Amino acid sequence: MSDQHRMQHPGEQYPTPPLAEQEEIPYPGHTSEMVSEPDHGEHTYRGSGRLDGRRALVTGADSGIGRAVAVAFAREGADVVVGFLDEDDDARRTVALIEDAGRRAVAAPGDIRSEEFCRDLIRNTVSELGGIDILVNNAAYQHMEPGGITDMTTDRFDRVMKTNLYALFWLCKFAVADMLPGSAIVNTTSIQATSPSPGLLDYATSKAGIVNFTRGLAGDVAARGIRVNAVAPGPIWTPLIPATMTREAYEHFGADVPLGRPGQPAELAPAYVFLASQESSYITGETIAVTGGTPFG
Repeated sequence: MSDQHRMQHPGEQYPTPPLAEQEEIPYPGHTSEMVSEPDHGEHTYRGSGRLDGRRALVTGADSGIGRAVAVAFAREGADVVVGFLDEDDDARRTVALIEDAGRRAVAAPGDIRSEEFCRDLIRNTVSELGGIDILVNNAAYQHMEPGGITDMTTDRFDRVMKTNLYALFWLCKFAVADMLPGSAIVNTTSIQATSPSPGLLDYATSKAGIVNFTRGLAGDVAARGIRVNAVAPGPIWTPLIPATMTREAYEHFGADVPLGRPGQPAELAPAYVFLASQESSYITGETIAVTGGTPFG
């Protein structure tokens, strides 16, 4: 029996807190700067043709959850546009992993806080891949503010909302116009949507908005034959964690969930594959929680 299929205690198959000492790294963080690199499924994910011939855009696909999703999509047979801000080294690695799977990869850097860039991102996806069948809205901005609301600035609140909600609206609006029946949109929300941390008030608010937006858009586009769902991650080990948390906070990151550890990006990817594939053809407007046992809702 291979290690991939061996029975394992789910709380013990990845590192548990206290996590390896790690210096804080500049936002948005790079995988190469992490002492303990996340598992994106590079060595474990095996596809079975569930997305053969599909054309996907994944935002925030340079690292973390986005990279794991892009790799899984490629190994399931999809071509992928890799959306990212400016993390070129990480994005090149994601592109290489997609190409190693025998699929087409297109790097698409830029700031989704711009409506014009979001329009161009959809146009370029359609131009490069010949259409768009799957949109994964995964890119997000967060920054822990220990001082709470009194220390949160309007500029930061605007950045969170523009990145996490406005971009979601723009990308969905432009993508739906080009999507055929059978297409799928998968949005990334968070456990923060229902269990907000005071230091992440703005981020948690945006993630709650994504849950409601997902439900509303699902009803809006159902007659077009487009399904819209979401995935709600719990604490997941990505470059964003050491880039946005204090050393003390991330050393104990994930310790308070029932499984006692942070999740890995590779543990999220199957949920996105399921929601993007025909296997979930009667599911729309729903959220799959991948939270290590913390209740969602």
